[in-house]
Amino acid sequence: MRLTFTLNSEAVSLDSIAEDMLLLDLLRDTLGLTGTKRGCETGTCGMCSVLVDSKLTRSCRTPVTKIAGHTVTTIEGMLGPDGELCDLQRAFLEYGAVQCGFCSPAMVLAGEALLRRTLTPSREEIRRAISGILCRCTGYQQIVDAIEATAQHRRDQQKATSGGEGQW
Repeated sequence: MRLTFTLNSEAVSLDSIAEDMLLLDLLRDTLGLTGTKRGCETGTCGMCSVLVDSKLTRSCRTPVTKIAGHTVTTIEGMLGPDGELCDLQRAFLEYGAVQCGFCSPAMVLAGEALLRRTLTPSREEIRRAISGILCRCTGYQQIVDAIEATAQHRRDQQKATSGGEGQW
């Protein structure tokens, strides 16, 4: 099968892709994007989460046929305008929301999916947005703080009339 989609802002067209291939396998094994983690492989832990058209999606349960013509964003595609870490990733570092790092890609993408919907999430909305991703290290509080701070940062950037820079 021929598969055409957008991956991390780049057009991708692949030939000879098996129709029963899962998105997780395509990303990790075929395309070498190992930021998407292989966890439970049943859709329970959320480690394999990516964005498909800005919606958080479990790549271990998503057949590649479902992404044809869509936009997929992995953690490798979460870059700031300068090519460095995006504001949300910097906030994760600043707030200590990264411990072992295994859930971090999925947590960042879950936070980004929420912030693309709203820049005024409540702490409860943030908790719900990340609730499908299991973390054994941080206790979630630092992750909630980082997402909340990024929402404020982005609101401040929107308000700036002279293009001033935020704290990151």
